[in-house]
Amino acid sequence: MMVLPEELSGVTLHELQKRTALESLERRILLCHALQLTRAQLIAQSERVVTAEEAQGLADLFNRRLAGEPIAYLTGTREFYGLAFHVTPDVLIPRPETELLVDLAIARLPQGGRVLDMGTGSGAIAIAIAHARPDVSVVASDVSLAALRVAQDNADRILSGRQNAIRFLPSDWYAGFGEEDRFDVIVSNPPYIAANDPHLTQGDLRFEPANALTDHGDGLSAYRALAAGARDYLESGGWLLVEHGFEQAMPIQELLLSNRFEAVQTWKDLAGLARVTGGHSAAEGH
Repeated sequence: MMVLPEELSGVTLHELQKRTALESLERRILLCHALQLTRAQLIAQSERVVTAEEAQGLADLFNRRLAGEPIAYLTGTREFYGLAFHVTPDVLIPRPETELLVDLAIARLPQGGRVLDMGTGSGAIAIAIAHARPDVSVVASDVSLAALRVAQDNADRILSGRQNAIRFLPSDWYAGFGEEDRFDVIVSNPPYIAANDPHLTQGDLRFEPANALTDHGDGLSAYRALAAGARDYLESGGWLLVEHGFEQAMPIQELLLSNRFEAVQTWKDLAGLARVTGGHSAAEGH
């Protein structure tokens, strides 16, 4: 059922919050965003009357959400690793489970090390690492120039005062890198949903960029490319860490092992689902 502007105009904020089918949290987020209010201000101004102009904007937001459009795209922001990221339909929405990938990368980066985030999207992984570890050098790549613009904007804002804290590079996997590019850790959250997966037509995924969600194949082609090329760009003993779907751990472990990675293992996210798999290249003299 659509929300009409005239249903919202002239009512108080308190009364308005009873008039839509949205969940209370989503309704509050959209109200705060549209009216530029904090949660405390929304409560304090509960008797404030909504103007006709505000009602028009609110009705538009409510209807877009009722049609399934993600809250993050409606507000243009999503928190990840304690940082506020701008997001647009050009990039995936950062998700809490990906924070595991950041934790694992940070733990394996030596002092002054170098890390590469492949398929950076909004820049969430690369920027979270750079924010937590200002001692390391960070490179972030993506085949999408639109995504790189979003990532650069996020880096400029979140890492303000640290000019060039991250080097952003347009690249189709390793195509844009040279022999001089070497890293202690390579991380990636690549497209891993198989082309025929029904989830692609459900929920938030309907609105996210398809090329960042699926490889339009079996969901493993990105991992084949990552595993096959990583050893050419990793330092001795360097790690490759990749996020994946909860049913993909075993085939990805097999890919890493077949490409001569060692200590191959899978880590579970907070929900207990297999989420990140990784291994390291052979150390010198091994």
